[in-house]
Amino acid sequence: MKRVLVLCTGNSCRSQMLHGYLAQDRSLEVASAGVDPHGLNPGAVAAMAEVDIDISHHTSNHIDEYRGQPFDLVVTVCDDARERCPVLPGARRHLHRSFPDPARATGTEDQIRAAFRTTRDQLAAFAATLRSDLE
Repeated sequence: MKRVLVLCTGNSCRSQMLHGYLAQDRSLEVASAGVDPHGLNPGAVAAMAEVDIDISHHTSNHIDEYRGQPFDLVVTVCDDARERCPVLPGARRHLHRSFPDPARATGTEDQIRAAFRTTRDQLAAFAATLRSDLE
């Protein structure tokens, strides 16, 4: 079983959504964390529920909880996390790709929901490439 750790700043949206997508693959053990955890964002939970993935049970964890653990892949999904992430000597490989933070979206409720959906859909496509890369 391959182990994957997904990181973003707050471990509230992007890392949680990618965690949800990757966890659908039962051959992966997936965890997510942040360098400054903010708690699970309800908008991320709602966006993932629209595609029948329940992340409501996820917790917002700090990167320190995973220090010293072995991971086949550590993925950062925002530039801030990439810059602030401590060295994880147990990681075999690191990968970075930045995604827009839907928690920073402004506007009407519909516009904010659309921002969450856009990021969710970008993360879905990225998850598909990661899965094939991990095989």
